[in-house]
Amino acid sequence: MQTAVFAGGCFWGVDAVFRHVKGVVTVESGYTGGSGESASYEQVSSGTTGHAEAVRVSFDPVQVSYRQLLQVFFGVAHDPTQLNRQGPDVGSQYRSAIFYGDGTQQQAAAEAIQRLDAARGGGAPIVTQVAPLRQFYPAEAYHQNYLALHPAQPYIVIHDLPKLGKLRQRFPDLYR
Repeated sequence: MQTAVFAGGCFWGVDAVFRHVKGVVTVESGYTGGSGESASYEQVSSGTTGHAEAVRVSFDPVQVSYRQLLQVFFGVAHDPTQLNRQGPDVGSQYRSAIFYGDGTQQQAAAEAIQRLDAARGGGAPIVTQVAPLRQFYPAEAYHQNYLALHPAQPYIVIHDLPKLGKLRQRFPDLYR
């Protein structure tokens, strides 16, 4: 098993996307990228901790590669051109970020960003932060697997369910 950590706005939708990727074994919503010895939703929502809402993805690299997870992250899970926001959520806690565990992940993330920027041909630049993973604080239990537990919640219907449709459409071989 390997681990990847991504931040792309509210963790509910990012969590749901990666739960539907073949080869992903577990997904855990949480907080990372800031300071402090702990993190909670209240603390992180204040915007003062430097933490981002993120997901920790455990995956089987025989079934899905880290590069494929990066493609899903950039192509489906969020908009990597929005700085410190995603949709209606605003603040550094909703930033686009990849928290790498080793040099291989760091290099793969940097290369993916370079490819995306080149492919955009002068469009809005990719603003995704690439930073080392230092700590990961699991989010409260009620945030875990939120979409599956609250599929009719208006935020989920408007902002997150479309991401699953996009995943199925763009990456049919990875969708489960």
